[in-house]
Amino acid sequence: MLKPIPNCKNFNGYKPCFEDHDCWSNGCKENRPIGTKLLIINLDAMGDVLMTTAQLPGLKRKYPTSTIYWVTLKPAHLLLQNNQYINQIFTYDFESLSILNEMTFDVAMNVDKSQRSCSLLNSVKAEKKLGFGLNENGKIIPVNDGAYYNYLLGMNNQVKFKENTKTGQEYLAETFEIDYLKDDYTFNFTDDEVDFQNNYKTENGISDNDFVIGFNTGCSTLFPNKKMTVEQHIFLIDKLLSFNLFKIVLVGGPEDTERNNKIAEKFGSKIINTPTNLGLRKGACFENLADVIITGDSFGMHMAIALKKYVIAWFGLSCWTEIELYGRGVKLFNNDLHCSPCWKKSCPYNLECIQMIDLNQIIEEVLKYFELSTRKM
Repeated sequence: MLKPIPNCKNFNGYKPCFEDHDCWSNGCKENRPIGTKLLIINLDAMGDVLMTTAQLPGLKRKYPTSTIYWVTLKPAHLLLQNNQYINQIFTYDFESLSILNEMTFDVAMNVDKSQRSCSLLNSVKAEKKLGFGLNENGKIIPVNDGAYYNYLLGMNNQVKFKENTKTGQEYLAETFEIDYLKDDYTFNFTDDEVDFQNNYKTENGISDNDFVIGFNTGCSTLFPNKKMTVEQHIFLIDKLLSFNLFKIVLVGGPEDTERNNKIAEKFGSKIINTPTNLGLRKGACFENLADVIITGDSFGMHMAIALKKYVIAWFGLSCWTEIELYGRGVKLFNNDLHCSPCWKKSCPYNLECIQMIDLNQIIEEVLKYFELSTRKM
């Protein structure tokens, strides 16, 4: 007769949880109850995946004895590694979907308003479903009352662009039906990554006493107009270098390599142009070198928030009200432009929202942060 399978997070049915103990025959050596099984579906946009990690503390408050599973796309799964709240990460592929199809959950939550994420929510077996699913016509629908306002933001531009005052974390907490206590993003480095950062700082002459400014220069190719021009970056860096007080670090991903190289050519060894092709977690290591991050609304901005940096973020086409900086930064935007925000991929107005970024205000905000605002530019 088959013995009862331990209801423990450590047990996997393949090999012992501990080399010196047979959990199946002798019971758990370290019982970690599975408790309430929670599934988070968040496939789309790496910045959104990072932002959703802010819901994890609230979920643990509501379900203190629980196991959290998360399914996402590659390479966003790397952002969830070493996270103290997440018990298992699934990547969106045939193998993971086959496993998920055999599991049952107490609560399944879908963040994304996309057909593939919604169909996944429909297909998983869960006692309660939250967020967004598909109807019989393949249309995206809210599946619980808490998701209605979140859904409305996608359907009503007047509400999204002009009336909404809630941050993304606030209305996602409503969607998940948990209390909103302004919880922060959760992201953790490994010990090896901390060593890597310390070695890189030593090799590049960065000390703990330096004032380091990071420029996240780009954005995803999905919305290419969410970035300043190369010339604007050169103007800012030139001004900041003139104080002889700061070290400048360029950060970004593979899509930013060419523009970062163009910016770096102007300044040579005066600035540090970090590699852009070493992957997400190494990119986070490089961003962590800075005290202040200057950025547009991009994945790099969300990473800076997750790293608890002081963030000077400028906004053009995207919604500044939806971003929470937790008192660690400032949001720059032009409220007088009738067309901003718009979330358009092409601009009929010659990108006024980019041209009108107050570069001198960015410099002033840097000086304020380092308590240098009395110095003359």
